[in-house]
Amino acid sequence: LEGAPRFAVISYGKLGGKELGYASDLDLIFLYDDAREQAPETYARLAQRFNNWLTARTSAGVLFDTDLRLRPSGAAGLLVSPIEAFARYQEHDAWVWEHQALSRARYSAGDSRVGQVFESIRERILRRSREPAALAKEILAMREKMHAAHPNKSGLFDIKHDAGGMIDIEFTVQYLVLARAHEFPALTKNLGNIALLGMAAELGLLPKELAERCRIAYREYRRTQHALRLNGARYARVPHAQVAAHVAAVRELWQHIK
Repeated sequence: LEGAPRFAVISYGKLGGKELGYASDLDLIFLYDDAREQAPETYARLAQRFNNWLTARTSAGVLFDTDLRLRPSGAAGLLVSPIEAFARYQEHDAWVWEHQALSRARYSAGDSRVGQVFESIRERILRRSREPAALAKEILAMREKMHAAHPNKSGLFDIKHDAGGMIDIEFTVQYLVLARAHEFPALTKNLGNIALLGMAAELGLLPKELAERCRIAYREYRRTQHALRLNGARYARVPHAQVAAHVAAVRELWQHIK
């Protein structure tokens, strides 16, 4: 293909939410806006090469682990998607958890015009009016599935996966974005969980004192997680007493999904 690639890299997860930590993988999808016949094959090769660069093995180990399963239809979907097909998928076929993930997505590299179209799609989807009770049911069901997939019989508190941990904060923030962004568009800004908790409190969606306790909890959870990962720990787990106050705050926050 002649000319600059009409191709963009979209980041999700910790990278998308600007909260990348030690040992975090990179959640990525690839979009293009090019009607030429050879475009799908060409951009699929470009995406594969880009992923190979990111996952290259160096003398210090693998550069990054990547996860490309957040693309439309997951691992069964095409490696690269036309931007219009991505928009149709988000409008008509995406699950609620995929819209949760979209709240932490952003354009990261490539053609800025494709990135701008992605950002407009993201904004439109997040600002869609949703029925709060039905949304809460979907999010609570997904949280139960995630909890079941990460059993913890260690006697320690898993600061990411256990009830009262990081994922409960993240899911609550995502619920507030999906439930209330049609009223408060500022919630669609990709500012990170700590900032969004503060914004939700300022908008009157959460008690200010509770939001601040949960901001402190999230900050402390991440600090602890970084320290454990840097020291080679497989899991971020600590004694329950060490985080009891934070867990209590997050459990109280979790009651706002309803």
